[in-house]
This record gives sequence, structure tokens and C-alpha cells, in this order.
Amino acid sequence: MTIHAPAKINLSLGITRKREDGFHELETLVLPLPTLADDLVFEPAGGFSLLCETPGVPTDETNLVSRALRLFEEKSNHSCNFRVTLVKNIPHGAGLGGGSADAAYTFLALNELTGAGIPTETLATWAAELGSDIPLFLCQSPCWCRGRGEIIEPIQLDWTRRILLFKPSFDIPTPWAYSQWKDSREIQGISYFPQELGKQTLFNDLERPVFEKHRFLAELKQFLLEQPETDAAMMSGSGSTIFAVLKADADTELLRNRTLSEMDPTLWSHLATF
Repeated sequence: MTIHAPAKINLSLGITRKREDGFHELETLVLPLPTLADDLVFEPAGGFSLLCETPGVPTDETNLVSRALRLFEEKSNHSCNFRVTLVKNIPHGAGLGGGSADAAYTFLALNELTGAGIPTETLATWAAELGSDIPLFLCQSPCWCRGRGEIIEPIQLDWTRRILLFKPSFDIPTPWAYSQWKDSREIQGISYFPQELGKQTLFNDLERPVFEKHRFLAELKQFLLEQPETDAAMMSGSGSTIFAVLKADADTELLRNRTLSEMDPTLWSHLATF
């Protein structure tokens, strides 16, 4: 079985407070990206093994795919003897949820392969033990996430706008970004204002701490906001991806090439279509 685990972006991310359990109370609107996904290939084997050729991706028991499989075995009482090949297309540390998506779709694949028939609500409860944002990928649709991210409300969102993503070579650790939120300050000359786009309001409260340390991301967002092809631009999740929502008639390659030329020719980029 081959399964595709799509990335996500956050169209909005608001933080209200730090909770007593150490997590942050948040409300975020998440949009899956169907054109950007990791691939997971499950093949029957004498035991479990994980293969991945991407440098820096662990293939031991620390990988979220391995942890999801072991947790599924424990909770469902089904042996999961599979050789799993993980093909990474979603960049790491990008605020696009790659590792969490891999874990969520591992649960979905194992549920089908073993015939366990576990309800999605139960899988979500298990997934939340591994990470707050893993359950949202089980919805396979746009959703609002609240609490520490584990309260999920799938919604109907008729999104058709193209989105152009850019990521520099460096990553942003999510726990660090949240830990710096409360005491961070805005950079003068950078726009943090909510952006109205149809019925959606785009903003990200984590831009403040991340931009304060990584000035380049602030400058990249501001550059994209000022381009004629762009209707909105912001950071996804805790970064380091900055995305631009394109005008209907925008020349994507013109904007991509201009951004690489004027900001950083080594930027990773991807055009997300819906």
C-alpha cells in the first residue's frame, strides 16, 4: 500500500495564553495542501522496519512513523509487521506539519491494513498522545483547531486560491517559537496586521517571536506583500515557511524567479494548487 500524507498551512494562528499544563491555548485554521505530500509505502515483512533516504531523518524508534506504529500495536492488539519506506517531499522544520502528517497517515494505513476498524475519533485520541497537531491530519479536510490543538472541528472551506511557498535552509523548532511568544516584540517596518481575504482573516501570532530572531523571514514576508502578483503573505505555523496567496492572473514563475533573485537563490519553493 502506498499512502500520501499531505502537508498543511495555517491560514490563521492565534494564541491567547499559556496554560497551566505548559502548552499554549490557541485557535488556528488549517488548510491541507494536496499537491505537497510525503509518500509512505507499506509492505508485509517479518517485522517492522523504517527506511528513508532523506539525510537527517531518523529511521529508529524516535521517528513519528515508528512511534505511531508502536502505539497502534499497543492500543489495538494487532501486530504490524511491515517494512515502511518514507519518501520525504515536505521539508523538515518548515511549519508544514510533515512529521505529524506522516504519523497520522500511518495510523490510517495500519487501521486499513490490519482490518482493525478503529473509529477515527479513537485514532485521534491515540494520536494526541504523540503530538498536539497529529489528530488534525486524520480529518483530511480544512479544520479549526483549538485548545492546545487537540480540539478539532472539520469545516467546509471552498478554497481555490493558488499559494506559493518559500522556505530558507534553516528550520524553526516549534517548542522554541511558542516559548518566546509572550515576551517577543514587533520589528518596526514589518506588517503584522491581519489580512482580509474574502471571508478569511489571515494572521499568525508566532510571527512576532520568530521574526525577532530571524529577520530574514520578516523581510521575505514584507517583500512578498509588496509584489504585484500577491494578495496576502504570512508565515505558516512556527515557520520557517513563508507563503504568498496569489492573484488569479498572477504569473507564478515570474514571482518565483524574482523572489529567488532578490531574496535568496537557495530558497525551496512549491506552488500549491487546489
